[in-house]
Amino acid sequence: MIRFLLAALTALTLAAPARALEIQEVTSPGGLKAWLVEAHDIPFTALEIRFRGGASLDAEGKRGAINLMTATLEEGAGPMDSQAFAEATESLGAQFSFDVDDDSLNISARLLSENRDKATDVLREALINPRFDPVAVDRVRAQVLAIIASDAQDPNAIAGLAFRKLAFGDHPYGSSLNGTPESVKALTREDMFDAKARVMARDRVVISAVGDITPEELGPMLDHLLGELPATGAPLPAPATFLATGGTTVIPFDTPQSVVVFAEQGIGMDDPDFFAAYVLNQILGAGGFSSRLMEEVREKRGLTYGIYTYLATKDLSNLWQGSFASANEKVAEAIEVTKAEWARIATGKVSDQELKDAKTYLTGAYPLRFDGNGQIAAILAGMQLSHMPIDYANTRNEKVEAVTKADLARVAGRLLKAEDLRFVVVGKPVGLESTN
Repeated sequence: MIRFLLAALTALTLAAPARALEIQEVTSPGGLKAWLVEAHDIPFTALEIRFRGGASLDAEGKRGAINLMTATLEEGAGPMDSQAFAEATESLGAQFSFDVDDDSLNISARLLSENRDKATDVLREALINPRFDPVAVDRVRAQVLAIIASDAQDPNAIAGLAFRKLAFGDHPYGSSLNGTPESVKALTREDMFDAKARVMARDRVVISAVGDITPEELGPMLDHLLGELPATGAPLPAPATFLATGGTTVIPFDTPQSVVVFAEQGIGMDDPDFFAAYVLNQILGAGGFSSRLMEEVREKRGLTYGIYTYLATKDLSNLWQGSFASANEKVAEAIEVTKAEWARIATGKVSDQELKDAKTYLTGAYPLRFDGNGQIAAILAGMQLSHMPIDYANTRNEKVEAVTKADLARVAGRLLKAEDLRFVVVGKPVGLESTN
């Protein structure tokens, strides 16, 4: 019954689209800072905790350690083994999830107000006193190895990893955060404790909370949860130099349809031209069936079921990236059409209607992201990771609306260069060979 109640409450909405978010910055007695949106109409709180650096903080020769460690955090903590931890979480109607990506280790918690203190105690054990029992580490290790083996037979995963290596070389971005079979098999229980200390530290944490909690309650709770973590962790990696040059890389793979990943250097969210690039990308390849690439590659020529582009903003590098899949005999033509459209929009010529439609979609879709306390908390944490100001959620659409055709022309000329696109193709493409 408690579990059902939390699931129902999680789906309820704070109604952010209807009014401005009232975001408070809270500082705990111990100095931890968090962004809070109070919503006392439903008795639960969504809490998001992020640690900067993520899997990029793997120690040399220990690739995959932080990923394995993160996946093992809920496999027993303090006096609780894996089963006892799961039973304690369920009995309190709480939900915890642990995840990691290139740039952050992410912890999500959903806490019923009536059990918040007890659920916080359980979560604290996972954050401060994880057990990393050998049997649990080995069980999760087997799952990771299965994922690595599956990815080795997945053309999409092969293309993504190959592009990483081309683009970033020996930087952590240049390899899979899962690690390799060799690196994962060699990891020990001691490596788990080391990996935790490298990434889970107070100097790199960002926190957000949304729901039935006050600033006076949130501050002490955060000190209880996180106060005993190390003050500092491993040094954050240096920025990643984008190494890929224009051209095509073909990776043979026996499949009737080739998978294509392509990109060039992108733009960060802190760049004054970011929103112009964001709107331009909507016109180029993010706008579904109304985008130029979808119109030219799919609708007019039938070369793919779908082609999409996006601004891949990361902490240490930025890409303007895209992907599609095409029949082996059509993929060469699809690449040529893609490059032609890239070159055409690089001229900066955009119609009034295209600009209007892009703005209408981007400003209309944004409020729909705020569809529950959990989603709002995740957005607030992401804003902090991206160094956005606290009023960003309330002013973001104004920035989209302010983009002009002149802005689009400027950013197109500055960033989009068809000759710099690197295409990675996994399949048996007809009439297409690796270049450069």
